Amino acid sequence: MKIASFNINGIKARGPALGRWLDEAQPDLAVLQEIKSTDETFPRALIEERGYNLETHGQKGFNGVAIVSKLPLEDVTRGLPGDESDIQSRWIEATVSTEHGALRVVGLYLPNGNPVELDTEGTPVAGGKYAYKLAWMARMEARLRDLLALEMPLAVMGDYNIIPQAEDAARPDAWREDALFRLPSRKAYRRILNLGFTEAFRTRTQGGGHYSFWDYQAGAFERNDGIRIDHILLNAYAADLLQDCRIDSEVRAGEKPSDHVPIWAELAL
Repeated sequence: MKIASFNINGIKARGPALGRWLDEAQPDLAVLQEIKSTDETFPRALIEERGYNLETHGQKGFNGVAIVSKLPLEDVTRGLPGDESDIQSRWIEATVSTEHGALRVVGLYLPNGNPVELDTEGTPVAGGKYAYKLAWMARMEARLRDLLALEMPLAVMGDYNIIPQAEDAARPDAWREDALFRLPSRKAYRRILNLGFTEAFRTRTQGGGHYSFWDYQAGAFERNDGIRIDHILLNAYAADLLQDCRIDSEVRAGEKPSDHVPIWAELAL
């Protein structure tokens, strides 16, 4: 089974690019981020005419996540538990089943967190975007503890807006105070990994120079001035099934691309 994550940066703007990638890559399942569309206005035909099932958790103009799958999507849930006042569409779950077993899938779009607003003691300002990011990650950790208790293969995929290590940025010093690379952000990500997850890409590929996002400005892609912020985390049951994991960086060179590229993993499922 080939599973993938792709921040498409707007379904209306990137629909043709998404369609080309689906035709060429043929993932069995993919989670999408930043669909920037309500459920009602999402162009379902783009997905369904290619033989995929579709579940969305949309929001007008920004955010929004979706799952597309050649297999039926079961037990679909939307929204990250833990804060009923949070109306941002950033989390979706579903289960897919094959003759070899079932897989629980999470698609997420983790908050960016910028600008970083701190008080005089260096504490994130309540109500600020950075405080929201860290609180969201704490809720994510709690939800993943519940999902791990299911004791079944679990894949948690998406745009994490986290640069895990210095080698995951072409110019790490430029990101030191950014919400994507600040130490509290990376500590929160590490706490999630330490629940028992394996980061699929780093089990297959080591070293720097491997990125999943490049800014549109100043020829960043051509200079490979990127960062790696799109990740696939697997629990122990899913990690045992991992056969490969790669980043489709060549997609960035296509016509009207997203600023992200897909990451995919192959599971023996």
